[in-house]
Amino acid sequence: MLPPGRGRRTVGGDAYSSRVPDPQPSVPEVLARAVGALGGQQRDGQVAMAEAVAGAMGNGEHLLVQAGTGTGKSLAYLVPSLLHGDRVVVATATLALQHQLVERDIPRLMEAVGEEPGVDTSFAVLKGRSNYACLHRIREGVPDDQGTLVDVPQGSMASKVLELRSWAEQEAESGGSGERDGAPRHTDREWRQVSVGHRDCLGASKCPFGQECFVEVAREQAHRSHLVVTNHSLLAIDAIEGVPMIPDYDVVVIDEAHELTSRVTQAATDELAASDVDRAARRSQRHVDSEADDLADAGDALAAAIAEATPGRFDSVPDQLSDALVLVRDAARACLSAYPRESEAGEGDAGRQQARGTVQEIFTTAERMAARNAADVLWLSEGGDRMPPRLHVAPLQVWGQMRDKLLADKTVVFTSATLRLGGDFGAVATSLGLKPSEESAEESDGVVPWRGLDVGSPFDYGTQSILYLARHLPPPGRDGLGPAQLDEIAELVDAADGRTLGLFSSRRAAETAAEAVRQRLPHLTTLAQGDAQLPELAKQFVGDPHTCLFGTLSLWQGLDVPGDTCQLVLIDRIPFPRPDDPLMSARAKAADREGRNGFMEVSATHAALLLAQGAGRLIRTTTDRGVVAVLDPRLATARYAGFLRASLPPMWTTSDPAVVRQALKRLAAG
Repeated sequence: MLPPGRGRRTVGGDAYSSRVPDPQPSVPEVLARAVGALGGQQRDGQVAMAEAVAGAMGNGEHLLVQAGTGTGKSLAYLVPSLLHGDRVVVATATLALQHQLVERDIPRLMEAVGEEPGVDTSFAVLKGRSNYACLHRIREGVPDDQGTLVDVPQGSMASKVLELRSWAEQEAESGGSGERDGAPRHTDREWRQVSVGHRDCLGASKCPFGQECFVEVAREQAHRSHLVVTNHSLLAIDAIEGVPMIPDYDVVVIDEAHELTSRVTQAATDELAASDVDRAARRSQRHVDSEADDLADAGDALAAAIAEATPGRFDSVPDQLSDALVLVRDAARACLSAYPRESEAGEGDAGRQQARGTVQEIFTTAERMAARNAADVLWLSEGGDRMPPRLHVAPLQVWGQMRDKLLADKTVVFTSATLRLGGDFGAVATSLGLKPSEESAEESDGVVPWRGLDVGSPFDYGTQSILYLARHLPPPGRDGLGPAQLDEIAELVDAADGRTLGLFSSRRAAETAAEAVRQRLPHLTTLAQGDAQLPELAKQFVGDPHTCLFGTLSLWQGLDVPGDTCQLVLIDRIPFPRPDDPLMSARAKAADREGRNGFMEVSATHAALLLAQGAGRLIRTTTDRGVVAVLDPRLATARYAGFLRASLPPMWTTSDPAVVRQALKRLAAG
């Protein structure tokens, strides 16, 4: 019996609909055939996960399943998804995983099991509108600051934009997807010249190219498909913000689920700068009269208020800034009201539509900021690198929205290699809107049952890896890496003969360490994030084992370098959020006010997740060997250290530097 509110449904008019399935083989049978056809090796954890996912889909109980690297979790959720009776959505955090699913895993799986009875092999990928080229913008031009459509781009990026336009036309002629991933190499600024956001879109019914629109074609394909692959942000917009983006579905599998709350928060965060208001006013001048001037004046008032404000989170908003936000809100509302109706101005005016959309966005954001809602956090960033200071507003928490608008209506499978923090699922479950007390509970009013499952890992961490806790080092200070840490880094890298991935808490620390290693060990190649684009750095790192790669957050997650390339992972300090992080500090303070431990709930949980992700860069196959070295003694001595260590793989642990150096030398010698 399915729980109320999460029954199987179809949408009238959908090209895809439920049907009485043919007799089906079991999930383990199909999984075994798929693994065999793909030349893989079936693992006990993969089978256990697939059966648990199928069970969750069948009984409507939410599932959190931790599957270590190498388990084969993609197949473990894709096989039961194909056998499920209704449409299933798979949501990922990163484009890299989405690309892997759509370009490799799913097509190979479909080919392997497509002849099985009851298996629907139709699938589609859905991304946000700005990820697709816009044929109207390409063919009719881009609005300038006054809202006039300009056909030929100007300046240094003109040739690249023309190349993107030519590519998009070829995509339209050949039936291609028009997705940004397949476009010629370009910058964000160049891509904006050939794409639009949802506010700038005319809509398929009003656009002269609506029938060819890449977004509409992708949505139509999704309506005809059993499996829809999308991303966390689009899922949040569809399920939580209530903007229909995805065809109706029964179950959603959220891969990289440890990223979900941050992606949902990003999707619900708005920004505003005085320059945004000024741009909206200039674009409106062709379409309205004095209201555009009033909006420009409000932008000037906002600029003055921001200049007087101190960057950081506002516990109480300064009067000047509060008044300026109200002024912008009211001026934007008046400007919107002054725009002529379509019946008066004629339909299909892209310049007017996009100018009005810009004002609408200003109004919505200013209204939210001016409301000073206790459920929101407002802060001012400093700006820099030609970026003006900006106001930001984000939800204090998102678990409530996820609980009420996603978990109450859909069956959700959350999966990742890092969901058990501190030894259990409680911390992550709470952040997702699930209460620890509801684990394995009975369905009843107000109760959202869920189950946690750790299927383990095919790796023997106790024999494949060492966790080195450098407890003899001084605690990290505010001034970055000290002489003791730099000496330790050089000694470890020397013992490993390169083969080192350095994960640092700041760009300055990564660059300091890289420079020290270059000076002391010139026979090795030492790369620092920023020396080149990340794909090029990763290629060099993989290509020569006598290489070190030092960087920050983008290396902590997603970098996959199996083999002898990486035998030492260096972590300079426990990756707590910055004390002045506006959102994290607000969440910790709110938890403390409510009688909970804000440090453990916010800072320690954040650090545990990143530590687990960083340590996970080391062992990627059953033959990998190496050391994770944490140069922060607090991981051995602090009261919260047990929670953090319990979040890591079960590596053999030591604090003896001589033991570690000898182990690295043996590995380097082969």
